Amino acid sequence: MIHTRLTERFGLEMPIMLAPMALAGGGELAAACAAAGAFGLVGGGYGELDWTRREWEVAARRLANKAAAQRVGCGFITWKLDQDASALDWVLDQPLLPKAVFLSFGDPRPYAERIRAAGARLICQVQFLEQVPQAVEAGAEIIVAQGGAAGGHGAAAATARSTMVFVPETADWLAAHAPDVLLLGAGGIADGRGLAALLMLGADGVLLGSRLWATCEGLAPPAAKELAARTTGDGTARSPIFDVLRRKDWPAEYDFRAMRNALYREWEGREAELRADPDSARAAFDAAVAAGDFTGANVTVGEATGLIRDIPAAGEVLRRIADEAEARLGGAGALINP
Repeated sequence: MIHTRLTERFGLEMPIMLAPMALAGGGELAAACAAAGAFGLVGGGYGELDWTRREWEVAARRLANKAAAQRVGCGFITWKLDQDASALDWVLDQPLLPKAVFLSFGDPRPYAERIRAAGARLICQVQFLEQVPQAVEAGAEIIVAQGGAAGGHGAAAATARSTMVFVPETADWLAAHAPDVLLLGAGGIADGRGLAALLMLGADGVLLGSRLWATCEGLAPPAAKELAARTTGDGTARSPIFDVLRRKDWPAEYDFRAMRNALYREWEGREAELRADPDSARAAFDAAVAAGDFTGANVTVGEATGLIRDIPAAGEVLRRIADEAEARLGGAGALINP
């Protein structure tokens, strides 16, 4: 087993957390990750109360009377909580209390006290170093440094940070200013090599999205997962295109990484035109979603899609990653002691 501050503080068997993927990371996936010894986060995402209630109750049933219930939490998009925080309030009032609440894409400070008062820990994801002091001020126990290779939402392509540089830079800042705050890396991690690398860069663990999205328990359609397993990292890109098509009014500093399918390529480089007159493109997108046609419907994966080659159970994925990372770390001495 790999022991880090994350595994010790959160009672984990491996230094891995499931990313709280909106509409894709439900109760089955979060419970499976928790049962395997990682930390599972239900993707409360946009704060839709009915969705959050349904998926949290799935996780609660799967983990009832099990020690793994101590390894599950819920995540939200912070700027959506500014519009409606009812789902956060609901989950903080449940018999199975989330052991952590994950916030990203906005100021976490207005929600920090109610999360602490309920007895949950606060995890804050950041996309820029300038956001780290705000998250520390909010009382985050964990900072997640998200690089631009991540699937779904992250910093806009023009300003997105490289995980390889952002993680050690954040580690240095925390070491100097908030040494007790834990650090996770996110964006482009899909196997044990990535986990081992981020531990060497100063992280206490990793946040996994795309690789766990492509598992039996993930809520994405099977055809989307199968397509991801056949696609290289060259086949994704960051832009606001799918946010416009999906009618998601995201702040300008963030955009969305997904597969560059036929509908995406039609509007690539024409984003201003799409914003000005989106109706026909949205109709095409809606029809593709209804038909399960992923030449038009979005497949929300990151660059790590190039490392996804099968769709196993989440527990199997996690064991593979932990075992490979342990082997890589254990063999590193051979590089300096031949």
